[in-house]
Amino acid sequence: MAKNILSNLRPAKGSRRKVKRIGRGQGSGHGGTATRGHKGAKSRSGYTFRYWFEGGQMPLTRRVPKFGFNPRARVEYQIVNVNTLEKLAADKKLSGVISPDALYQAGAISSKREPVKILGEGELKSKLEVTAHAFSRSAMTKIEAAGGKATVLS
Repeated sequence: MAKNILSNLRPAKGSRRKVKRIGRGQGSGHGGTATRGHKGAKSRSGYTFRYWFEGGQMPLTRRVPKFGFNPRARVEYQIVNVNTLEKLAADKKLSGVISPDALYQAGAISSKREPVKILGEGELKSKLEVTAHAFSRSAMTKIEAAGGKATVLS
């Protein structure tokens, strides 16, 4: 085996390839159609691919049915029912003034950031002072009937 001398160093076998020279005559092997195939828009010079083009088939935006309305300013509330408040009060996890922070600490809601709405499913016997972002009518009447107070946060 030859010694590694600067004058006889060569690239590893198979690491270097000849550059594919396109459109330089038949002798190059890439003449004629110049590897673009026969006819069609892609074979022409100046063709630009538009990302939404689907080869002439009906585009996705036209295939998908469009109906309904999705409001941009929709508020997604975290829901807590009155029976959940009663259960948490009975388990001594909540007492006195109940705020969204207290509900988060008790595990009744999963996020501090999203607004809380109290709904009126179930019965309430405990006297609770509840503050939340929104209340249903039935929840408000049940809280006040139990001797509590419902305060809406702005």
